[in-house]
Amino acid sequence: MKCNKFFRFLIVSGLFFSSVAFAIELDEAKDKGLVGELDTGYLGLVVEQADAQKLLEEINSKRRAIYISLAAKNDLTLEQVEKLAAQKAYNKTANGHYLWLDGAWKKK
Repeated sequence: MKCNKFFRFLIVSGLFFSSVAFAIELDEAKDKGLVGELDTGYLGLVVEQADAQKLLEEINSKRRAIYISLAAKNDLTLEQVEKLAAQKAYNKTANGHYLWLDGAWKKK
């Protein structure tokens, strides 16, 4: 049980530090309602825009690489890490930003 909590702490910590590098660009895109958090641990495009699409692809690619690394280090599946990441992202999402809920974009 203690090991499981420790691994979750490592995953959550890794997710936090992985998002810091994109904080300004990502926050701006979220504030403008261009991107939102999907229930898969990745970003989704709320409004079609080339800049937002490029940012989304870049961040999702880096998230996936981090998820794969965390899964390997903690003897978890990629899907388990993605699910934990999605839960963390949903909890951290600021009011007014978009979440993918019940098959549609909704503001938190």
